Amino acid sequence: MEMMFQITSEPIQPDTLRKAVMDHRSGGFASFEGWVRNHHEGKLVESLEYSAYVELAEKEGDRIVQRACDEFDIIGARCEHRIGHLAIGDIAVCVAVSAAHRDAAFAACRFIIDEIKHTVPIWKKEHYTDQSAAWPSCKGCTHPEHHH
Repeated sequence: MEMMFQITSEPIQPDTLRKAVMDHRSGGFASFEGWVRNHHEGKLVESLEYSAYVELAEKEGDRIVQRACDEFDIIGARCEHRIGHLAIGDIAVCVAVSAAHRDAAFAACRFIIDEIKHTVPIWKKEHYTDQSAAWPSCKGCTHPEHHH
């Protein structure tokens, strides 16, 4: 069973994560890719810069992935989050989950990304086209009606 969370400064390769969780017992696969977008709260974004307390982030990320394994009937789960300077369109975070059935894969994938965004010590600095930069809060990262 492939279960892992990793912080990386290299570009994320979704196919590598998909292949890592691929298993002949799986009938379902779900993934999520978080891309760098060109706007936030009415401001034009030029790029993002992610930083993390890597040791703690990987420990917390592994705990989240393990919790998903314990709570959902999944076969494999991988998540990578990138740090460093990212351009518009780059993948900042990717989650890959395999399960015997699609419902478990979807639910675990959603759980992992929601928990990563709320609890892992990773910070995002947005660089705007007007030459300013800011560390935005994560308002609306998840839907309030979604419960685990």
